[in-house]
Amino acid sequence: MTAGTLLSGQVTAGGLGLAASGSWTAEHARTLEPLIEHAIRSDTAVQRIIIDVTRIERLDTYGAWLIERTLRVWTSRGCDTRIVGLSDSYGNLFKKVRAGAGKLTPLPRRSNSITATLESVGRTMGAVFADILLFSQMAGALVIAFLRVVAHPTKFRFTSMVNHLERVGWHAVPIILLITFLIGSILAQQGIFHFRTFGADIYVVDMVGVLVLREVGVLIVCIMVAGRSGSAYTAELGSMKMREEVDALRTMGFDPVEVLILPRIFALIITVPILTFLGSMAALYGGGIVAWLYGGIDPQVFLARLHESISVKSFAVGMIKAPFMAIVIGLVACVEGLQVKGSAESLGAKTTDSVVKSIFLVIVLDGAFAIFFASIGV
Repeated sequence: MTAGTLLSGQVTAGGLGLAASGSWTAEHARTLEPLIEHAIRSDTAVQRIIIDVTRIERLDTYGAWLIERTLRVWTSRGCDTRIVGLSDSYGNLFKKVRAGAGKLTPLPRRSNSITATLESVGRTMGAVFADILLFSQMAGALVIAFLRVVAHPTKFRFTSMVNHLERVGWHAVPIILLITFLIGSILAQQGIFHFRTFGADIYVVDMVGVLVLREVGVLIVCIMVAGRSGSAYTAELGSMKMREEVDALRTMGFDPVEVLILPRIFALIITVPILTFLGSMAALYGGGIVAWLYGGIDPQVFLARLHESISVKSFAVGMIKAPFMAIVIGLVACVEGLQVKGSAESLGAKTTDSVVKSIFLVIVLDGAFAIFFASIGV
């Protein structure tokens, strides 16, 4: 089918008449597109456009959109446009195309790299301040709920806390012991490998003892808890939010913070120091095994040197950090869980955010504690 048979034009007094015929379907797109482009770009000065579709034999959505697009372009130029000869069988098709093809979305304004970077920084800082505000609000709500429970101890959900103690603490013991044992073994192996160059193998005991008790033990345990229990808290609260169970609690007159969040936070505050202690002991045990098998350091010598190199202060530093990190993990997990919207995508995104933010804040808090203890000489 030739182009001339598909669309022909005739200029009359003050107007342009276009006659469409044949098959206006997607299979003739290569022929139809140039015709429409030529008609749209025509420099003919006209005031009225009439498109006669009487002789169209076949028409699909693609052809109807081409005709509609032509009419829109000429209408935007101030011309009077109309279609004649439209059969009833194609009338509904044109209505659907006209209704579905709303106002075209303008292309986004192009900006230079400096503006885009500043905009990205601004949006990121806005999100950070919003998170800080949410965490502050949750911390205040927790304090109020805690004071309410202190005034009325029977309101505290002790059974719920015990359940979370079992899940967060007891069930986490095997994986915590395994990971910290491996970390202690790796520290000892690397220390012996490098200290051996200087003939100072015995100093690996000092390194392992101080690092494990002050920094690595609590840090590894808290990262594990954030990834294991923090994500579980977020998923649980997010699922409850999606099923409107949180709103149902408010409707029944219960405070969701007191019922759902306070027992979880208390469970973390109790279990994280215990897990830190167990993890530190496992790491020291792993370091001692490697020092014996790989470095040739007798276990009695290892224990004697460990007793000389570390003090109660080193142990206390790690244990003091644990409850504060537990509070941070619990706050982030619960805040992110309550921010879940009504979709599975939102639940997955908030669970990921919970783990990432918890680990980030745990590391920042560890650095802050390190500076503080160094400033007071501990």
